[in-house]
Order: sequence, then structure tokens, then C-alpha cells
Amino acid sequence: MADPNPAPLEIRLTNTRTRSKEALVPIDPENVRMYVCGPTVYDRAHLGNARPVLVFDVLYRLLRHVYGAEHVTYVRNFTDVDDKINATALARKEAGADGTLEELIRERTEETISWYLKDMGELGALEPDRMPRATEYIAPMVAMIEGLIESGHAYAAEGHVLFRVRSYAAYGKLSGRSVDDMMAGARVEVAPYKEDPMDFVLWKPSSDELPGWDSPWGRGRPGWHIECSAMSYELFGPSFDIHGGGNDLMFPHHENEIAQSCCAHPEGDFAKVWMHNEMLQVEGKKMSKSLGNFFTVRDLLDQGVPGEVIRFVMLSSHYRKPMDWTAEKAREAEAHLRRWRAQVDGVAPGEVPSGVLTALADDLNTAGAIADLHRLSAAGDAEGLAAGASLLGLLMPELGGWDVVEADLSGLAERLAALRATALETKDFSGVDAMKQALIGAGVEVRMSKAGVELVPGPDFDPAKLEQV
Repeated sequence: MADPNPAPLEIRLTNTRTRSKEALVPIDPENVRMYVCGPTVYDRAHLGNARPVLVFDVLYRLLRHVYGAEHVTYVRNFTDVDDKINATALARKEAGADGTLEELIRERTEETISWYLKDMGELGALEPDRMPRATEYIAPMVAMIEGLIESGHAYAAEGHVLFRVRSYAAYGKLSGRSVDDMMAGARVEVAPYKEDPMDFVLWKPSSDELPGWDSPWGRGRPGWHIECSAMSYELFGPSFDIHGGGNDLMFPHHENEIAQSCCAHPEGDFAKVWMHNEMLQVEGKKMSKSLGNFFTVRDLLDQGVPGEVIRFVMLSSHYRKPMDWTAEKAREAEAHLRRWRAQVDGVAPGEVPSGVLTALADDLNTAGAIADLHRLSAAGDAEGLAAGASLLGLLMPELGGWDVVEADLSGLAERLAALRATALETKDFSGVDAMKQALIGAGVEVRMSKAGVELVPGPDFDPAKLEQV
């Protein structure tokens, strides 16, 4: 007799802090909590910004599948107070835009947040349960800073408040470096009001024109790191399950978050599991404006690259490995998705196949899960393919706005198979080669094996050119 209450699937994740793969044991299985650092909203999201969104979107989907959608809370913040935002708004004002600087800043953040949500939505990313904005949590930030001063972990100086790094003995454990090592290799701001060059800003002064809030230390605005600590505490309390982000945030942002959160709330553990995705490359090189290979998600979408294709390419690499975006990978992804969409057309998803679940439960191995989708496709298991793809956020109806070519190539496949059978007897393959080249010229992928001939419309498929075949 089957267990009426089976244990949930064991999910194992690599914890950056312990440098080991661990079973996820939620603090409260009725409310599995995940916090991911979101964007600073001053411009369009570039392609690298999309990687953590998609990585943690898949983890969110997996957690909801295992624990139930009502038992998972996903928070991803918006940093809407920042020097880069101020600089962008100032440039607009200097260019003649109407409104005060504060109004231009608010206009820019609203505009950028709407862009971000639209662009990520076109990649199939679910919106998190909560999307707090830093400016909505200024009071909790001030309260947390006051507590840190009272406990001796922070100090006020010349309108600033700074965190005493050396007051937290475990500083550096996440990134695996000692404070002295970091001093030797890091670029730290040297300021006369700092007791120690490693101390970081919790609060800083604002001019009359820039955004600012009243505080015990004068009118000012928060430092970057305190924002996530205050928001996660207000929404999750002193302990929660998973904290994620790109590995570029490990130091100093996440290291500083841990220090200030653990000192402000020593009764908690802050985040139990820390997950960091690797960075993105383009055609084997780091994406940068100087190399001319820098582009936004919107750039690709406007060029006609479907959001589902971007998602497929991103998930084809394990999150802890560098992801190399190439035009060839995009073409291959589109061909696979076209074929899969044709296979699952009109098919209701079945149970999620064990191969897909096992891969995702093993440190979110999306590449392994996609390999299982290829197996399901080859086996003709359309129901399994639809269900497994759905868990990865692929083949979803809302992503189907791009044209999936429908073409009956069965007659041409039979002709090519007949030519091939004759060629195997006569040893003259010229007719086979000529027809194969004509098909390829029409954008058809030709696959020949012992099982037979398969013709699949590729991303460059042009039905008009088939008249020449």
C-alpha cells in the first residue's frame, strides 16, 4: 500500500558557506523561504543580469513542486536608491528634462522596474511573491543601524555610520578570506572618518537635492548592504532557508549582509544555504562594452531572438559553471524548441518524469534535466516531455508567441529514404547528397540513422525553397 503522506523529494544544494552539497532541510516546511538579490534599477537588464533570475526561477518552480506553491515564499528586491540611479537622473536633468532631481529619480526607477519585469517575463520568469523596494524600508534600516551602534558593532562619524568589520569574528567565512587578506587585495575606500579601512558604510549624508531621509545622524540615505539585511529581516525574520545571487555579490555585498545581520540579530542564523551562480560570457569572452559584445535582454528580444530560446540556452549550463552565450547555441536551441513544440502540440502534460526531477534535485542540474528532455523527445514521450519542460519553464503557452513552423516533410523524408536505400545497393550516393544539400539550403535539418530519415524545420526554414527539391 502506498504511503498516503510520502516524504518530499530530497533537494541537495551546494552551500557556498560550507563549500559542500547539502540536503535542503527547511526551517519550516510549511513556509520555505528564499531571498535573492535583485537589480539596482538604473538601466535595462543586460544578458548577465538574466542568469540569476532564471536560475532561481527554476529553483522556485522546483520548491513549489516539492512543497506546494502555497508553502514557498520567494522575495527578490529592487534597489531603488543608489548613486548610479542618482547619476542617471542627474544626466537627464542636465540634458534639459523637466522636474526636480528627486522626481526624475522616481520616474527613472519606475520606468526601469517596468522594463525589468517585462523583459524577465518574456524569458518565462515567474514574478516572486514579494518584490520589496529599498525606499519602502528606510525605517527598518534606521532601526537596524541604531541597534548595531548600541551593541558596539557600528559607529557614527561625520554624518556617516560605519560597520566595524573586526567586531564580527566570522567575517570572511563566506568568501573564504581573512580580513587581512581582503585588505591586501581589495580596493577599499580610504576615508578620514573610518576607524579601519575595511569598515563599510551603513548610512551616508545626502545633499538637499538628492534623495534623503531624516535620521539620528542627519539627513541621508542607506548604504547598499544594509538594504537587503533590513528587507529580509522584515519579511522573513532572523533566519530563513536560501539566499541567492551572482557570485560577483559574494564579496563584499553578501559578506557584509551576513556580518550586519548576524550582529543585529544574534538569535538567528540569517540564511542557512547560500547559492551563487557563475558569470556569463559571450562567444567565449567576458561581456563588456569595450569588446563590443555587451547587450541587453531587450536587444536580443528586439532582434527577434525568442525569450524561450534565451531561457533554453541559459539553462543548458549548470548554474555553478560559466555560461557562454553564442549565436550557434541560440540557433540550436531554437531548432530543438520548434521540434519539441510540434511534438507536444495539443498534448496534456503527464507526471513530471523522474529523470527531470532527479536532475533538478541534484544541485539544480538544469543541463541534466534538459538532457532528459532530449531523451523523452527521442522516445516519443510527448506527455513526459511537456511535463518535464513545464517544470523548467519551457514549452509554456505564454512563451509560444513566436512562430513554430508547421510543415509536413514526411513525403520528402520518404523520398530521401528511398534514394538512400538505392544508394546503399549501387554505392552511388550523388543523388542522396544532392537532395540533402537542397534540404539544408531550405533550412531543413536532415537526420539519417539506421532507424530511418528524419527531417526537422530549422530556425532558417524557408518553405518556398522546397519547390527546388
